[in-house]
Amino acid sequence: MLVLYETSAGYAIFKLLDEKKLQATDNLFKDFESPAKANKILKLKQFSKFTDTTDALAATTAAVEGKVSKQLKKVLKKLVLPDVQEKLLVADAKLGGAIKEKFNFSCLTNSNVQELMRCIRSQINGLLGELPEKEMTAMALGLAHSLSRYKLKFSPDKVDTMIIQAVSLLDDLDKELNNYIMRCREWYGWHFPELSKLVTDNTAYIKIVQQVGTREKMIKSDLSEIIPEELEALVKEAAEISMGTEISDEDIDNIQMLCIEILAMITHRTSLFEYLKSRMMVIAPNLSIMVGELIGARLISRAGSLVNLSKFPASTVQLLGSEKALFRALKTKRDTPKYGLIYHATLVGQASTKNKGKAARMLAAKASLACRVDALGEDGNVDLGAEHKAKLASRMRNLEEGNQRRISSGGKGSAKKHEKFQFKSEVAQYEPEMDSTLPVKKKKKRPLVEEVGESSSPAAKKLKVEVKDEEADAEPTSEKKKKKKKRTMEVEDTAAAEPEEPVSAKKKKKKSMQPEEVEAVAVAEVNAEPTSEKKKKKKKSKVADE
Repeated sequence: MLVLYETSAGYAIFKLLDEKKLQATDNLFKDFESPAKANKILKLKQFSKFTDTTDALAATTAAVEGKVSKQLKKVLKKLVLPDVQEKLLVADAKLGGAIKEKFNFSCLTNSNVQELMRCIRSQINGLLGELPEKEMTAMALGLAHSLSRYKLKFSPDKVDTMIIQAVSLLDDLDKELNNYIMRCREWYGWHFPELSKLVTDNTAYIKIVQQVGTREKMIKSDLSEIIPEELEALVKEAAEISMGTEISDEDIDNIQMLCIEILAMITHRTSLFEYLKSRMMVIAPNLSIMVGELIGARLISRAGSLVNLSKFPASTVQLLGSEKALFRALKTKRDTPKYGLIYHATLVGQASTKNKGKAARMLAAKASLACRVDALGEDGNVDLGAEHKAKLASRMRNLEEGNQRRISSGGKGSAKKHEKFQFKSEVAQYEPEMDSTLPVKKKKKRPLVEEVGESSSPAAKKLKVEVKDEEADAEPTSEKKKKKKKRTMEVEDTAAAEPEEPVSAKKKKKKSMQPEEVEAVAVAEVNAEPTSEKKKKKKKSKVADE
């Protein structure tokens, strides 16, 4: 068996003297404890040295990509004869496959081979013997630097490390400036507390303190270049009646020194922001157009690099910066956040509260495409970012207005003009009478007397009282007729017909009355019956006496 071992100095091919050692690799490291023991297992057959770092880099990059370099082809052609069939032990499986395609012999790669390679690496200087250790170390260092530059594809215009450092420094400067300005306001507030309420702009406040000093000099100083004239008059008026304490010249000198430092930091921050904007337009122009230079730089800083950001899906870009809130929501089983750093973008900020989630999702999808174009594209074209931003702006405008544009299926982006559709809500009731073809009498609608009867209103009570009065009037007439029957037997036929008339009249009245009124009449009749019976008995007793 032959062993192919790649070094920073060249290709080394060893002959494995004892093939049984490859099968039992548990104690293989004991056989490589010294160069003498290692030479008993392996024998150097050929060593092909690289001429310079360029050849070493070309061979290493070819091995990384799984290809056979020109120098390795020459070595294998000289070593391998067509009649001899031997196995070649290779550390990389891709390289073994490429060698197998070029030459007619099998390559072996497994865990035992990897263990053998580790043992060879520990005694490589003793196995080679020709090269001194210093030369091997120097060649390894040079190859490492060259390979790093190759992987990085070094270009001063495409280094996003500068953006990461610049945006981190910008955030630190903002924090420090806030602390220093608050300290200055609190410090000078002991001497002139009214100034802090009148001048809200931090830069203007610091310039006034640095220029004027104590409040006694405020009246004579000219502040027209810093603040408007109206505000200047108020400041001078407040300086005359200020309730602040008196401070010494040494105190005001220290306060003014702090103001000078703050103004220098503000100037430095402004120049740093301009530098960051220029670098973002060179490295990630499409992303800068989509979300802005500052937010784009923070996204790159959070991802680690522009290439890493381009590998993220749109959902990750949307939530980048809200990791704590996301995991807290997942832990507590609540609603997950809808946006992270992208919330501060202009398109998301202009959207209403209802549509902020949709705006963040759409912007993240287009921003991830812009990142891929910026990271992997060769030309620095910004048409993609401008086009997508215009589409997002129109889409958000339609969402805010509530009218979505209908795009026809044919043609890209061709929109047909349709009339505005207005939905009119009409509620149709089902009528079972329409199912039959036979004539059906329409049901008469009940009058509103039912509602009056149901309700316990005074009007309903009046109706009941009137019905009782009618019944009371009808009773005396019936009693007179009964008297006539007993006195004269001749008028029986006429008397028999007469009491029927009020009954029929009552029935007619009951028919014309509503059910509730009929019930009231029936109750009144029942109450009236016992009184009529008593009267009849009295009449009979009077007749008997006569």
